[in-house]
Amino acid sequence: MSSPWGEGAGPGEPGAVEAGVTLVEGSTFCISETGGSISPHRQEGLFVRDTRVLSRWRLTIDGVLPQPLTVQYADPYSATILARTAPSPGRADSTALVIVGRHVGDGMRDDLTVRNLSGEPVRCVVALEVDADFADLFEVKDGRTGDGVVTSSSAVDGAIEITRADLRVGVTVAAAGATARNRELRWQVDLPGRGEWTACIQYRPALGADPVTPRYVCGSSVSLSEPAQRLRDWYENSPTVHTDDETLAAVLQRAVTDLGALRIFDPGHPQRAVVAAGAPWFMALFGRDSLLTSWMVLPLDRRLAVGTLQSLAGLQGNEIRSATEEQPGRIPHEVRFGRASTLLLGGDTVYYGTADATPLFVMLLGELHRWGLDAGTRDELLPHADRALDWIADYGDADGDGFVEYQRSAEHGLANQGWKDSWDGVNFIDGTLPDAPIALAEVQGYVYAAYLARAELALDAGDHAAADRLRAKAGRLKAAFNKAFWLPEHGWYAIGLDRDKRPIDALTSNIGHCLWTGIVDDDKAGLVADRLLAPEMFTGWGIRTLATTMGAYNPVSYHNGSVWPHDNAICAAGLMRYGYTEQANRVIDGMLDASSRFGHRLPELFCGFDRTEFAAPVPYPTSCSPQAWAAAAPLLFLRSMLRLEPGSGGSTGPGPASIAPAVPDRYLPLRVNGLRVGSDVLTVTVDRDGWQLLGLSGERPRSGR
Repeated sequence: MSSPWGEGAGPGEPGAVEAGVTLVEGSTFCISETGGSISPHRQEGLFVRDTRVLSRWRLTIDGVLPQPLTVQYADPYSATILARTAPSPGRADSTALVIVGRHVGDGMRDDLTVRNLSGEPVRCVVALEVDADFADLFEVKDGRTGDGVVTSSSAVDGAIEITRADLRVGVTVAAAGATARNRELRWQVDLPGRGEWTACIQYRPALGADPVTPRYVCGSSVSLSEPAQRLRDWYENSPTVHTDDETLAAVLQRAVTDLGALRIFDPGHPQRAVVAAGAPWFMALFGRDSLLTSWMVLPLDRRLAVGTLQSLAGLQGNEIRSATEEQPGRIPHEVRFGRASTLLLGGDTVYYGTADATPLFVMLLGELHRWGLDAGTRDELLPHADRALDWIADYGDADGDGFVEYQRSAEHGLANQGWKDSWDGVNFIDGTLPDAPIALAEVQGYVYAAYLARAELALDAGDHAAADRLRAKAGRLKAAFNKAFWLPEHGWYAIGLDRDKRPIDALTSNIGHCLWTGIVDDDKAGLVADRLLAPEMFTGWGIRTLATTMGAYNPVSYHNGSVWPHDNAICAAGLMRYGYTEQANRVIDGMLDASSRFGHRLPELFCGFDRTEFAAPVPYPTSCSPQAWAAAAPLLFLRSMLRLEPGSGGSTGPGPASIAPAVPDRYLPLRVNGLRVGSDVLTVTVDRDGWQLLGLSGERPRSGR
């Protein structure tokens, strides 16, 4: 996952968020200190649609900041912040508890309570200072907010309105019973012994012509709000997993929770959910990230894949625009609301600079059809899949050599346009950088799989001629790939071909993606498996992005030696595909062991140090968490261990699912309830005596050893 297509904290590197309170709901998030305070000069604030609508929040009791005690989290969008007033001079204990119940969603609501802990009356002044600079999200993330911003404010009837005329944006902070002056709300509070006082504070943003309706209005029940109902529905429809292995159980539970929090909903299509790339800075639709995450989530939920495909189809390229790298049929890389994207892209908020999202779009459509897709949605999306294939032929393969290449057309665009999209993420053995255009190994694998996916869709529709034509194209690509990318002197595939068609010969984890898509010749798969699990690649926690023997290796780099959970999940799935179950399970075991050191939440990435060197994996300093494809990785681990396949699609729906479990003993007995394939709701049980599959329509339970 990358920064937007401009410069940021580092090419492709998300900015770090210091410890504090982060709450997320859709495209709204709030970052504060543990006591709830927000400072304009820190990476903090209330952000709505990529704009910081609250840059200062400072609560005082009699002019003194309360002392933070703890934060209790309820849901991804809600937390309760507990603090105490400072003890009186000469006293050890405080006399008052301060409680802030904070809820974010298209604005924010604070339920403020001051409780008298003593038996004596307390009189105090509660004051809340607020401000807003309306900075773009990336100005805040990159520390580029300035002091020259001009805003105006007005105060009346317990409300403060702050506006920024040059942007036509504003925010209103209101509370019943408050006295408003300048940019401060103030209350005179008289508390009897053991008594308490409450106030509800509403933060309502106004972003130009776009209406923003707060999710939680003062006086209403947060538990009855739309986000709460959506989250309950998500949990109720999620499969359940029972295992004696506490790590596997905990990491899967965390995955379901985080993925529920990372969903965003299209305001134009309120029931259409897509998965955002990561919290907090990447709560937006990303082509590659959202497509791969949706694929991994299919055993849990098909709706994310449907929503992601529909949303990306609506943004599919229609014309040639060098500033945005838009081309007809191309699937976008990133969608943003904020001013940074608009300014960089000449008035647009969609950037298309990616080589892999377009074939991944077709791959996901084919895979979704296997899991169950209604005919109407399939027929709606098929023309977009065909336009994507046209892009592959007409623009992706600009020189006609049969491979999809990339080369940015705008100076502010991404230099590398595969998943390793940092500026130095693609390199030769000696560490030197190749010249574009570059054809990446895994992208050819995605194109190969896209051809086969579209061929299956054509066959299901009775179009045998189209199916044969697409399968032939896939076959030619596979043969050409294995000839041009294979390095017999090394025993691995090049990560890519450079401008002069020279193999970019570094040993990378990208070759595991090639296994996943099936483009690897059978006679080479064993060597690839050996390379992925060799000491220079496998840390004991996971597979490195780049081998230790390569010139650019750095275990604390973003893409040149670090370990990425989603990358490992794809590698493990590829190893399972070719029958290398022992190697796949070594990867899965290592990653799950690593998760226990991160509170069972796999981060976006961690450092590539060997497991024998340090007792725990070393965190990468600017890793996003939760991050979508890292959160989804455990679901792909589970599917890989079960070797769960939904069966071929058909005009009447997907065929029957099949399993061939290769589950390590440590996770047994294992039971998964509620897997949905088509109209079937499946239960899988695996123990040391064998396995059983229940719930197949019209069939008796299947079992095996």
